[in-house]
Amino acid sequence: MVERTRSEKLKRLVTVQRHLERMAESELAEASRVRSEVAQSMDRVIDAIGSMDPVHMVFSGHYADRFGRLTLRDQQLAGMQAMIETRVLTERTKADRLEEHMNDARALETRESDDNSVYDIIDQQAASTTPASSKLQKS
Repeated sequence: MVERTRSEKLKRLVTVQRHLERMAESELAEASRVRSEVAQSMDRVIDAIGSMDPVHMVFSGHYADRFGRLTLRDQQLAGMQAMIETRVLTERTKADRLEEHMNDARALETRESDDNSVYDIIDQQAASTTPASSKLQKS
């Protein structure tokens, strides 16, 4: 089994966290869409209540009840939307922090790799030079 580096593990977490962020944004868009539809329905009901058409006047009590239900639904959606907005911000913040940690881990891994390369070169140089005492023994 291949051992993954810390930055690779964090990269996977960043990907998952960004997916969660997109899901929350999608939920927020859906809540906004539904809230817009409710607002349009409220406008239509207000127009019907204010209409002088005798047919609408007969149903004015029904329209008032409907408007009350729509108002309640709009308030519920507003609360839901605020909650989802908070969740979007939370998920985005988590993803940003994970991404920062991933970049830091990647930088540390790169530095460690560079340091190891320098140490290897130094070790090769030290191994290739013959000590003065060994030259004297060959004579």
